[in-house]
Amino acid sequence: MSLTDPVADFLTRVRNSIRARHQKLDVPASKLKTEIARILKEEGYIANYKPVEENGRTILRVYLKYGANNEAAIRDLSRVSRPGCRVYVGRDEIKRVQGGLGISILTTPRGVMTGRQARREGLGGEILCEVW
Repeated sequence: MSLTDPVADFLTRVRNSIRARHQKLDVPASKLKTEIARILKEEGYIANYKPVEENGRTILRVYLKYGANNEAAIRDLSRVSRPGCRVYVGRDEIKRVQGGLGISILTTPRGVMTGRQARREGLGGEILCEVW
């Protein structure tokens, strides 16, 4: 199965797993997906993640996070920049997600970071996705 947009696939798997109330999910690992998972963990949207070797391939195991009333930490996520339509922003154009309640994840010249970090460091980049 060849994928043209592995990041969209990753986000869709997370969305579906949350709606199905799964505790964890496995996705094929990549540096970019690992970085996205790192940010989701730092921002408190997932419980944990770790790369796991299985049958000679590396997969990324993501542990989802739920609150007291079995409410998911991630309400929704959306892909912004797609392979067919890339979305780049300058440092002054980074919008707040859901009035500051969510985060945007960008790839910048200094690596993958949240919109807030990019604004603080005066960097623009490609908006990968928004999470709230």
